[in-house]
Formats: sequence, structure tokens, C-alpha cells
Amino acid sequence: MSVMTGATIEALLPDGQQGYLHSVDTGGTVDGPGIRYVVFTSGCPLRCQYCHNPDCMKQKNGKLTETRSIIDDIASIAPMLRRGGGVTISGGEPLVQPAFVAALLTGCRALGLHTALDTSGFLGAKASDALLSLVDLVLLDIKSFRPETYHNVTGVDVAPTLAFAKRLAALGKPAWVRYVLVPGLTDDLDEIAELADFVAGLGNVERIELLPFHKMGEYKWEALGMPYRLKDTQPPTPELEAAVRGVFEARGLNVV
Repeated sequence: MSVMTGATIEALLPDGQQGYLHSVDTGGTVDGPGIRYVVFTSGCPLRCQYCHNPDCMKQKNGKLTETRSIIDDIASIAPMLRRGGGVTISGGEPLVQPAFVAALLTGCRALGLHTALDTSGFLGAKASDALLSLVDLVLLDIKSFRPETYHNVTGVDVAPTLAFAKRLAALGKPAWVRYVLVPGLTDDLDEIAELADFVAGLGNVERIELLPFHKMGEYKWEALGMPYRLKDTQPPTPELEAAVRGVFEARGLNVV
């Protein structure tokens, strides 16, 4: 991947492009391959019961930030990021702000960096083919599979996410599917088997990231005065994790 000069990168970025930024992580290791600069945007249409960043739900809770300032910050550590890492745009839900995301991806590509988009897929229709052409890897969070479960978990419909997953497959876009395992909420093995069948049929999914539920974000809900419905829910047992892992692996899927 070629690397452009600073002046050339500046010319590629739209004048005055801004977006609502929640925060950044300059040494992320769990949002794509290698060491990554992770951009957390603000705004999300989902209301996941287990959300660990509820402060990202409202777009204007973030800071209105110039795209160029973020790209300049990324450029300062680009040599390190090129060593097997890259940049991940996360949230919140980044596709709430598709123009902002496209500008960030453009700058990252000009820097010769691997790019990843972490999304629920619910707003996948807002991601143009041009935007997706700037993405090397999609981290697709599929919260559950059956419509009634998905709506209970997130407050929205699953259909747009599944349609986006099929679109990524048709484009041959590499994807990692993320699944959060919550006892009593997303642990029905029959439903997980249906999801595993769906994912196995896509052909572009490189791995399943099985993420056990944790309560590290509970304090944020309390600080925001928001009721936390999973207060009494405990993390999954090793036995449950093994059973779910087996369901995915039985379909030939790589589970990490």
C-alpha cells in the first residue's frame, strides 16, 4: 500500500469536515489485528442491554472534532501502526456519521494503514460501496439472530444487520463476526446454531469473536442515571462458553 505525503493527504480531506468524537485509544489490541489506533465515535441507534459505552449513545455527548486533527494524530504514530496493526473506526455506531467515517478512512488509506470498521450493521445501508472500498476488514457485531431476541437485546430490528452481512459477503469483504454471550439473554443454543448456519453460509467470515458478558460498564449506566437491566446477571460459565464455541466450530468456523 503506497503512502502519500502530508500535503497530498490534506488535499484529499474535505475542507471543514467534522464529526462527533467520543475518544481514541492509541494502543488498542482487541479491535482488529495488531496494535491499533481506535477512533470511538458518538451516536448509536441501538440500546443494547449490555452496552459498555452508554455515554456514546447520544451523538452530541461527543466532542465536535476536525477530521484533519485526528488524521494528524494518527500520522504521528503511523510507522508503528504499519507493523501489522492499523486503525479501527468504532463507536457508538460509526455509520451514524458516514461522511466523517469516509473522511477518516480516506486519510488512513493515504497513510498506508490497514483499516477496520466496527459496526452493528444496522445502518449498513448508509455505507456506500465507495466507503466500504476504503475498509480492509469489517468487525460485524451480530447481537443475536431471531428477531424477537434481537429486539429485546437492542431495541431495533435484526433485518438490516443480516442484509448488511449478505452485502459484505457479495462484495467479498473480509469480516470478523462478534457475538456477546449473555446468560439468560443470548445463550439459547438452538438460536446460536441458526446464527452459525447463517454465518457459515456467507463465505467471507474469517473468525468468530466470542465475547463473554462482563459488567465493567455498569458504573457508567449508574453515573448517567440509566437503569441497568443486567445488574443481577453474571458472566457465562466456562461450560457455557465451551458449548457455544462448539456450536460455531461444528460449522467449520474459526472461534477465538
